[in-house]
Amino acid sequence: MDTTTLPGGKTALVEEFPLFSDVSQAGCVSIVSAAREKRFWRKQAIFSDGDPVEQVVVLLSGCVKITQIGPSGHEVILRLHGLGELVGAFCLSANGSRHYTTARAVQSSTALLWDAVTFEKLLERFPAFRRNAVRALEERLQETEQRLREVSTENVSSRLSNELVRLSNRFGYAVNGYREINLSHLELAQLTGTTISTVSRLLCRWQRLGIVNILREAVQVRDLAALAQLSQST
Repeated sequence: MDTTTLPGGKTALVEEFPLFSDVSQAGCVSIVSAAREKRFWRKQAIFSDGDPVEQVVVLLSGCVKITQIGPSGHEVILRLHGLGELVGAFCLSANGSRHYTTARAVQSSTALLWDAVTFEKLLERFPAFRRNAVRALEERLQETEQRLREVSTENVSSRLSNELVRLSNRFGYAVNGYREINLSHLELAQLTGTTISTVSRLLCRWQRLGIVNILREAVQVRDLAALAQLSQST
């Protein structure tokens, strides 16, 4: 889609993001003014594996999945990004850097886009902004390490329930008093390192227990406490 001129009201929104913590209001205005806004439709690719790193993306709304294709051709979801988060690579150590993952909108999403070179200059100009960006990278690494530990040490039931708890807290939408997660069974399988049949079997069991509701390409969490208890089982 074509990009549009960024409304001035976006500055107030981004000031609430951890990425802009301790950045002055004037600094936020300068950083945001250098960006443009773009909407991505559901399932639209933001960038693909092998593409040159030309833009830096921060989400204003929606959700984006970061994926890789394994040697067997199966897609794996490495992480999900939500409101206020940097998507993909953003710190360039050399010219000619390329993405090693694919980013795709899970649902209709809106983002700020900076030219990669411009973003690097903003990091140099605003030390707090750079610190926050580095912290975001550290948190991303910690999340990756946690999920690797779960895949290596926990059974599938525990991994799936643990992931649903995280997703409910981060991306769940309030619907009729419950938290709704807009991911398909296939995406949940790709996110937890298991098969779609296993995800479907577990969700059906939990639905009978009143813990979740199964919807079309979504899961509704009815009993978060019960789900959290499942995540602690081994």
